[in-house]
Amino acid sequence: MITVEEQLTTAAAQGDEAALSRLLKQYDGELHGRISTKIGRPYRGSLDADDVLQVTYLEAFLRIQQFVPDHSGGFLGWLTRIAENNLRDAIRMLNRDKRPQPGKRMLAAVTGDSYSMLLVNLADSTTSPSSGAAASEIRSVVDSALSDLPPDYSKVVRLYDLEGESIEEVARAMRRSRGAVHMLRVRAHDRLRELLGEARNFFTHCA
Repeated sequence: MITVEEQLTTAAAQGDEAALSRLLKQYDGELHGRISTKIGRPYRGSLDADDVLQVTYLEAFLRIQQFVPDHSGGFLGWLTRIAENNLRDAIRMLNRDKRPQPGKRMLAAVTGDSYSMLLVNLADSTTSPSSGAAASEIRSVVDSALSDLPPDYSKVVRLYDLEGESIEEVARAMRRSRGAVHMLRVRAHDRLRELLGEARNFFTHCA
């Protein structure tokens, strides 16, 4: 017999946002509890479970078509793995804040190379911008991809990566915690890598 959850996940994967919203509401309390216990004391001033869940639910809407029922906890298990990945990325980036190296990023923003630098950050470390890629062409490709992102994803990339604002400044502008900004940026970069599959045309392998 098909369960209610299976019916809802099938409908959600087919684009039924009401079904997905019902699932998220159904498991909100349990997921909140699971994530709350995983946030260590050193990070509680920069991150809380609500931050993690907000980004997790956005990712659920973006990726529900990828959900495949299995024996690892069903929909709640899938949602938990997304949330745990978000939390892990937030903690990793918050730890990196303790040893920041902003000079290169800030210089890129000032000199107008921030679009190229963003592509470098999105690409493998073995690649660099091709000299044949015009700055205007790179800007056009990146702007087009950004327009296809959810608003919060696009905004965090524009403010931090392209305009050179600090995490603190971005957090204030977006009225989010530092941890939430880091999660949004990591997930935004993931989406950009998918959208910019053709951007590899702008790169050449270094010798």
